[in-house]
This record gives sequence, structure tokens and C-alpha cells, in this order.
Amino acid sequence: MYSANRTTDHKHILTMRYPASWWRSQWREAMPSGNGNIGASVYGGVYEETVLLNHELLWRKGSTPELPDISAMLPEVRRLVSGGEAETAEVVLAGGLRASGYEPKIASPLPLGDLKIFMPQRQAFRDYERRLNMATGEIVVGWKDGGTAYERALFVSRTDDAVVLEIRKQGPLALDARLAFQLHNPEDTRRPGTAYIPQEVETKRDGDYLYYAARNNDGSDFGAVARISARSGTMGAGEQDCAIEGADSLLAIIRLFPSGEREREWERLTLGLREMDDDYGSLLARHGAEHGRLFHASSFDLKAKGRERSNEELLMEAYRGETPDALMEKMWAYGRYLLISASREKGQPCHLYGLWAGDYDALWAFHMVNENLQMMYWQALSGNMPDQMLAVFDYMESLMDDFRTNARRLYGCRGIYIPAPTAPDSGLLKNIQPHIIHWTGGAGWISQLYYDYYLHTGDAVFLRDRAIPFMREAAWFYRDFFILGEDGFFVSSPSNSPENTPGNYWKGPRHSMGTTMNATMDFAIAKELLGNLADGLRAIGDGGEEEHQWRAMLERIPPYQINGDGAIREWMHPDFDDNYHHRHQSHAYPVFPGIEVTRQNDPELFGSFVQAIRKRLVIGLKEQSGWSLAHMANNYARMGEGDLALECLDILGRSCVMNNLMTLHNDWRGMGIGVDMDWTPVQLDANMGWTAAVQEMLLFSVPGELHLLPALPSRWIRGSAGPLLSRGGVQCELDWDRGEQRLDVTLRAGGGPQVVQLVLPDFVARIQNFEYRPGLPVSVELDERPLRLHLELQPPI
Repeated sequence: MYSANRTTDHKHILTMRYPASWWRSQWREAMPSGNGNIGASVYGGVYEETVLLNHELLWRKGSTPELPDISAMLPEVRRLVSGGEAETAEVVLAGGLRASGYEPKIASPLPLGDLKIFMPQRQAFRDYERRLNMATGEIVVGWKDGGTAYERALFVSRTDDAVVLEIRKQGPLALDARLAFQLHNPEDTRRPGTAYIPQEVETKRDGDYLYYAARNNDGSDFGAVARISARSGTMGAGEQDCAIEGADSLLAIIRLFPSGEREREWERLTLGLREMDDDYGSLLARHGAEHGRLFHASSFDLKAKGRERSNEELLMEAYRGETPDALMEKMWAYGRYLLISASREKGQPCHLYGLWAGDYDALWAFHMVNENLQMMYWQALSGNMPDQMLAVFDYMESLMDDFRTNARRLYGCRGIYIPAPTAPDSGLLKNIQPHIIHWTGGAGWISQLYYDYYLHTGDAVFLRDRAIPFMREAAWFYRDFFILGEDGFFVSSPSNSPENTPGNYWKGPRHSMGTTMNATMDFAIAKELLGNLADGLRAIGDGGEEEHQWRAMLERIPPYQINGDGAIREWMHPDFDDNYHHRHQSHAYPVFPGIEVTRQNDPELFGSFVQAIRKRLVIGLKEQSGWSLAHMANNYARMGEGDLALECLDILGRSCVMNNLMTLHNDWRGMGIGVDMDWTPVQLDANMGWTAAVQEMLLFSVPGELHLLPALPSRWIRGSAGPLLSRGGVQCELDWDRGEQRLDVTLRAGGGPQVVQLVLPDFVARIQNFEYRPGLPVSVELDERPLRLHLELQPPI
């Protein structure tokens, strides 16, 4: 039996001892495989197996009426907010949209269908196991029936754009199986009987081919075609399924279509399937080479013991308080695996369910840019896979006309306004809650991703042709939206600090008031954007008057403010008090994910940002979520607090991680960690935020400056990582052992020779062949040749 899962590298193997088992929404515990365009989720049943199929382009169409022009109402909103009547101002713009009859509905991803596999059992199963090899994307479900071992192996090919399934056996019993397509089970969902269910379902068989289609709410069809072949055995003559008896092995290759006319799409896919290789091993090897190239572009290794243990065993240990190193390694790799499997260049960006949503009304299954989309991609650049970012840029640029319409009709501004939630069919404002309407930072925050891509890759063509045009439109919005206050500084009104309510308006977790002035995040984003745009223009030799105009705006950004607790104020206006009881940490933006404020360039201000985050964890633990704990881990890592960053991941690991290691928004078991909800949505941003946090603990960079092991937790005595990619395009490999008192570093400059300052942790004693004074940076010259450094460390305390 061929299987790439047969490896001794347990670090990249996820093992489960039981199948998906939630009474409803079993898909949440399935094992995921994907190629960036299509996804397959394997439930793991022995007698009745379900493989949920998804396609990135299959969405239930939303409703998109014309967005009314309500910009004339803006002065009234500002008058009310500045006059202390924020709660009255709260409903003005939303009310204007409703009064105009604006009732949009955002699109939602649709599950494409289920492949069902039925295999009769002679005896009760034993030796059951599910395995996912993250290095290849192959999933294997194995068990024994008497003296015969059976396996079902599946992967989603990145090179052949198909789901490939092999069923095989070793032993005296025959392999009997029946395969059929069906609409994804409407009962295997969050709210059975209430959501939209596709119509006109059709399944049929024609020789070695199975066909399936259903009708979407926009009138187009979607579906799949499977080519089935068996080694030995006989194939039955069912009209809608394929039954094979007495076989040694069975191969099914499946291709999907997200829209079109079913007969035409069936014919197209059938022709393509006829040309495909029918050898599982060669198909897996071809796919594995490409998937592995991406997956192995960076690594993380804590020399952990117990890697062979199952997910369930590792989670049980994590529930006692500390995430075992073996699970820490696997969670880092899993976040990386999920992003690679759910996103690719020229495709859609990854949303909160990746390519594995099984609900017909999946909660929050859109592209959310007031936190979540950014978190999913934080890992990509430092994790040495910058091409994963390109899907985000393609998506944003495809919706620019809608973003311009939003800016003009909501606020009378030039440039672009990106609503917090969007879907592929429309970038128009689809959610008219005040805290969504009044948050204007979406385009600015996405601009950070554009400029960071340039800083990590040095791609001047991308900077000139894509980053600067996008950033310019985001900056135009601020030029028109900000007004000048009596003190000579800009005023941002209306404003929202996602998605928090000021303390003097807060009446508990079920109450929201999202209309304020001068949210700190507004100015932090604008300050970063204007500075990056001016620097970018200068970098491409196109400075001059435009650069001067943006830098002049920077002089009007008010300074950050500190409250009586010594923490950064979340709103830079006396009418709005801080509220620590919240999951978002938006006001820490200048420290993370921004790079404006560091311990080196402004220690006092930096300390106030640290205090703001400490208040969230100490006071607001019940208001946290899975993703906010991941965000907090990144914040603490950036702040040099490695043990606190690790504590956040420990809490996340024992509160919002399922046995397939997918993360959830909230704990569903009444354990006292995180917000209370009547549902527990899958949110993969915490998975990917976990990966990013690990990388933040190991490397922080600004152009020309590398911080090595800036937040190494005391528990991580030894390990290795890399290559990690820095701002400035330097690849960094790290290998440390506190017990042996050594740190070995390899640096390579990808963009030509450069001089870099190394900022070292305080436990470094000396550097071989370099003069080193503790507390001061070390200057090194780099080029494309590897520079290897050996650092001696102080013994651990």
C-alpha cells in the first residue's frame, strides 16, 4: 500500500483516535485537505464515510441593491458626537440607509456536496486511526476488520486540481465499497431547516463516471464528476452510485465546478479526467513536490518528545495548563498548512472557514478586515511564503470600484472605503450596524500588508504598480475625511475602535455603542499609511510635491495619549473612557501589527502600550475569544514578553481548540474563558495567529534591524527555526540550546548587499569574531552568501 503518511517525522503528522463525532456539524471535526482552490474534509467513518467537498468560488449569492448617497448626513453625525450625544448620533447613518430602503445581504460560502462511501464490516472495527500528513496534505483513515487492514487515503492535488482518493486493503477479506454523491446533508449544519438549501439536485452514473449537480440561488449549477477504477473485482450497475465488490484497491479522481450549466461542465470535466494518470503514487508524488516546496520553506523545531502521540493525548496534557512542546510544533505547522491549503496566487483569500465550511449559513464566513483576514496572513511574510499574500491583493483590487462608491456615498470622500466584512461578489457596504459603518480603517490596514510585502521582498515593481496606487487611494480618503480641530490637529469623526464600547457607555457584554471620536487606531493607521506612502514615493524616485503633501498631513496627526493607569488611551478624546472588557486590542496597533513604536525608539510610550495589553488579559479574560488570545500572544511577543505570549497560547490551547486542532471563536463548555455564545463558530484565524505568534517570538525586524529571539519563552530551552524572512529581505535561520549556552545564526540577504544591526537578547554573553557590548546592537554586512554567527549564551536561570 502506497502512503506518504508512512514517515518517521511525526512532527508533521496529526493523528486522531476517533472520527468526527459532534451530533450536528460533524464537518467541524473532519480532517482538512486543500490545494488553495478546492477543499475536502474527511469525517473518518468506517462503515459510512463522508468527504465534504468545497470550492473557493462557490458562494450563495447575496443581494446588492444600489448604495444610496447619505453623505449629506455626515455633518449632523459630527455635530451630535462633538456635542456629547454619541448615542443619538449612533443611529443617524444606519437610519438613513434603512429609510432609503437599503437592505443588502452578504454572500455566504456554500458547501458543494458530499462524497459518500459505504463499506460493509464483517467484525467490529479495531486499531482505528485518522492521520494527516501536513507535509503532503494526505489524509489516511485506517482500521482492521478481523485479519484485514483497510485504508482510505485522500489528498487534494495542487498540480492536477483534483481530489484523489484510494481505498486499499491488506489481508484475506475483499474490498467492497459503494460510492455516491449527494447534496451536503442539511442536517449536518448549525441550524437545520432554516438556511437556504440548493435545489434541483441530480446524480447519475455513466460507466466509470459519477456525476453530481445542484442549482445555486443565482440560477447557475455547481457540481462534480468522479472517475472510478478498481484493481480486480466487479463493478455493479447502479444508476446513481458505483458499487465495487471483491477488489484489491479502488481509485477515485474527482473534479469540481462552482458555476455553469451542468451538462456542459460535466462534459468538460469528463474530458479532463480521461487524460489523467490513474496511479495514486505518481499523482501524490507530483502534488507532494509542489505542496512540500511551500510547506518546507520554513520550519520550527523544539526537539520535542512525544510527537507520536495523538491529538487527543496532547490536548489532554494541554488542558492541565501548559501546551506540550510536541503540540506547540504541530500547531505552528498546522496554521501554516491551513493557509497553504486554503489560499494560493490568483485565487481567493482565505476566509474564516478556509475551504472547509459545512454550514449553509456559516456564521461570519466572509472576509473581515477589522482583524481577522489580517491575522490569517500575518504568518505569510515572516514564514517565508510571500506569494501567499498575492491572493489578498488580487481580491482587493477586484473590488476597487465598489470601495470608491462606498467612500463617496457614505462620507462624500475621494479614495476608497473598505467595509469590515466583504464577499467576492461585492465590495459595497453590506452590514449597516453602526460599529461597521463608522469604522474607516479597513483600507489603511490593508495598505500595511501591501507595504510590508514590499519591505520583505524588495519588489520595486510591485511597490510602483500595485502598492502605491492602492495606498494613495486609502490616503485620499483620509485627506477628505479628517477635519481640522481648533488645536491644529486632525479630528476623526465618526470613529470606532473595533468593536469596542467606551467604558462610560458600556452596560455589559450584550450592549454595544460604536460611535465615537478619535479612536487611537484611526490615527495609528493613518500615520503609518501616510509615512509609508511618502517613503514609497521616494523609493521609486517619485517624491516631490505629492510626498510633501502626505508628510504635511503627518504633522496634523495628534500624539498618543496615556490614561491614569499608565495605559494608552483607546480614544483620544475626553468624552470616551477606556474599557478593558473587550477582545479587540486595536489601540496597540503602533506596536503590533505596526512597527512605529518599539522599546528602542520610545521606551516610555512603549511601556504604555504594554500596560494596555496587560489590562486586557487581567481584567477582560471573560471577554476574550480564540482569535483575540492569538492576537494577544502576538502583542506580547512583539513586546518582548515571551512567557506571557506563551501563556496566551496555553489558554487558547485548552479553551478553543478541537481534537482536529482547528480553532473556534469561543469555548462551548462553560469553562469560564472567553465570551458566551449560543454557537461555537470555526475561526481559523486563531490557528494562523498561533503560527504568527511563534514567529514573532523568534524574530522581529524593521528595515536594517534584526531582533533575534526577542521574546524566547523560558520553557523553550532548545530549538531551531527558519528560514524566517525579515523586513529588508534577510533570511534568518536560528538554532539555540540554552543548556549548551549557544545560539547559531545563519543570515542571507536576498536583495543585494546591506548592513544590518543585530539586536540581541539580554542572555547573549559574546559573539565569536565580533566585538559585543551587552545592550548595544552589532553591525554585520550581508549579501547573498550565508553569514554564520556563533553566539555564546549565559546559563539559564
